[in-house]
Amino acid sequence: MPIWLQPFGAAYPDLMQKFAIFGIFATGFNILFGLTGYLSFGHAAFLGVGSYTAVWSFKLLGMNPIPAVILAVVVAGVFALVIGFLSLRRTGIYFSILTLAFAQMCYNLAYSVLTPITNGETGLRVLRSDPRIFDGSAEATGPLVAKLFGIDMTGMAGFYFCAVILILVSWLAIMIFRSPFGLMLRAVKTNQNRLGYTGLNTRPYALAAFVISGMYAGLAGALMCVTDPLAGAERMQWTASGEVVLMTILGGAGTLMGPMLGAALIKYFENIFSSFNDRALEQVYAFLPDSVREAAVSVSGLFVGDGWHLTLGLMFMIIVIFLPGGIIEGLRRLGKLLFGRRRTEDRHVSAQDRPQTATR
Repeated sequence: MPIWLQPFGAAYPDLMQKFAIFGIFATGFNILFGLTGYLSFGHAAFLGVGSYTAVWSFKLLGMNPIPAVILAVVVAGVFALVIGFLSLRRTGIYFSILTLAFAQMCYNLAYSVLTPITNGETGLRVLRSDPRIFDGSAEATGPLVAKLFGIDMTGMAGFYFCAVILILVSWLAIMIFRSPFGLMLRAVKTNQNRLGYTGLNTRPYALAAFVISGMYAGLAGALMCVTDPLAGAERMQWTASGEVVLMTILGGAGTLMGPMLGAALIKYFENIFSSFNDRALEQVYAFLPDSVREAAVSVSGLFVGDGWHLTLGLMFMIIVIFLPGGIIEGLRRLGKLLFGRRRTEDRHVSAQDRPQTATR
């Protein structure tokens, strides 16, 4: 990524960390939505739970990221088990509304009742006064950042840590997709009623997918705190849940690489396009006459900077209308178009050569 993202201006550590972290988040959500068809609007709750758990691990145990990641995955999994057990009593839009309600409850609790645990609006951070049983006395000076084998998990080191975990959980997702369990999840999505008629109880399979998906989200939340030891309730907002839905649909729900592509695309727009201002646009349109340049800057300014969501919305509409299968479907169509033409040309050439060969 540091090499092939260079031409796009996206090869800096903070952005690449987001690509990896939200790629994990979207991959986990795809296991639930892409395979079973259950659309959750509350997955940000598990993202927030993973973040808070990781920071508490730093505060109590130390700045080693391994225990923080493990605890975050376990706690998010237990949390997902409880919410999934209650929400999966309903299907369709009722399931989606239930997950949204649980996420909003968690968001409001983090701001009010659970303030001693979450630190409310200020957010939860690691302090010098924290016990940090294993390294509290060893780090009397210097910034409080996660360390693995003495290496600070910031910058490129933090990115590589997130990237290795992304590779591992992507391999796990591939195994799930290709397993009999994954086949059963696809059957749940295809026709859950028919499975019920055969006497098969589909709820344990859907609940298992929900828990696995929640653990992926908890892992992503923990990695956010590994690279920046701070957890806030804003990660539980409904907008964060909607964002992962957009990532999955843009890339291609039910595909292996689609959600990661969607996550990278949205985070690229968020960090690159949102940084454009009128001065940058004037430099882009410097070759135009003054009157035309002013009009181009005023129109383009609506779709960049603070208005980058308009660009995202238009892109989402175009993909949903013309490519319901997401970016992956577009790449498949392009591949068929290119390779299909080549095969046709090869067949045509071989058909022309056959009579000549026979004549000779």
